[in-house]
Amino acid sequence: MPEVVMPRLSDTMEEGVLSRWLKKEGDVVRQGDVIGEIDTDKATMDLESFDDGILEKLLVPEGTTVAIGQPLAVIGVGTGTGTGTGRTGPAVPARVSTDSSAQEASVPSTSKPVPAPARIGSQRLLSSPLARREAARHGLNPATITGTGPGGRIVRADVEAAIAAAKTEQTHPEEQALPTDQGTRPAPPPPSAPDSVEVPLSHRRKVAARRLAESAAAPHFYLTVVVGVDALFKFRSEVNERFADQGIKVSVTDLLVRACAVTLRTHPQVNSSWAGDRILVHRRINIGVAVAVDEGLMVPVVTGADAKSLDQISAETLSLAQKARSGTLALQEFTGGTFTISNLGMFGIDNFTAVINPPEAAILAVGAATKEPFVRDGELCSRNIIKITMTSDHRVLDGATAAAFLSDLKQRLEDPLRIVI
Repeated sequence: MPEVVMPRLSDTMEEGVLSRWLKKEGDVVRQGDVIGEIDTDKATMDLESFDDGILEKLLVPEGTTVAIGQPLAVIGVGTGTGTGTGRTGPAVPARVSTDSSAQEASVPSTSKPVPAPARIGSQRLLSSPLARREAARHGLNPATITGTGPGGRIVRADVEAAIAAAKTEQTHPEEQALPTDQGTRPAPPPPSAPDSVEVPLSHRRKVAARRLAESAAAPHFYLTVVVGVDALFKFRSEVNERFADQGIKVSVTDLLVRACAVTLRTHPQVNSSWAGDRILVHRRINIGVAVAVDEGLMVPVVTGADAKSLDQISAETLSLAQKARSGTLALQEFTGGTFTISNLGMFGIDNFTAVINPPEAAILAVGAATKEPFVRDGELCSRNIIKITMTSDHRVLDGATAAAFLSDLKQRLEDPLRIVI
């Protein structure tokens, strides 16, 4: 019988978490039906059936970590015409490793079904998809959880904190008030706040931690330049004013994506990656843009960025950032990057160094604009500047190669017409 196995859904994926089954045993499935959801190191992705038939056996419970290629379910082939690309053979239990969330999933829940998120007026309660799924899994009503995300949004960490608090209450029944002889209940003592709260690691956070440790093992070096951005800011304002009626609004990050892309054309060594026993120099220039999300960081990718106009890049980066925050990025939208930009200027960070996104050779860290005094024609003036720092993998790039790229990038940013020509 065909087996549904854990697919490879990204170039860095080694294992995934079967987060939710959308079909149950005995259901009829068709080729292309979504039968479950998988949490990868990048995003939550759909698990599709490649056969027609009956879903005879679910081999792993929700919340289980499964290696690529290991079986997840068995489909009994009916009279459909599916191509049967799944593996055939006896149903063998997957060799799996379970984390704390998997252990919790194996314990029958006694909680009542979770009602739909509360509404305030006509507005739905603000919560991330991952937070809602975790709340439902543990029988929690999102309306009772205090959100700590932007605008009071409930994020996964809030749900995990609520789960930990509920467990604490269950394991300390002596703190519950007992009736007295007079039939009244004394007021319970104020709860003592724990010194720390355990937050279980999500699969995505575990994988990110492992990959960051791999990145740290690479020999890094750092180069920083100061860029005058008065001309860049003026150019951005003129573009946004000139094309406002077309809905075009260019950000500093959009200009950086375009500037890096055209500079990489003449510095192909920087647009490369480490491949163990060789260096891969990439023909396509795919710029990743780091985006903060509930569970850490996502890096959606603008593919072929050097061949796209500024307005195309602007529309694409906005769309990709929205998808990253909502967890709806498609596979091709967060894989294949060849160079990454991390901009923390909006948080008021003047200067920082970023960790390389392996296997890429370099990442650019961009700080906030600040005022700097300088002398022009014998007079003291001020100008807006930003500091940009490039972190490079010394196995791939030499100092002079990285410095030449950074010098050319600085010149383009200070003469922004060179970005669009």
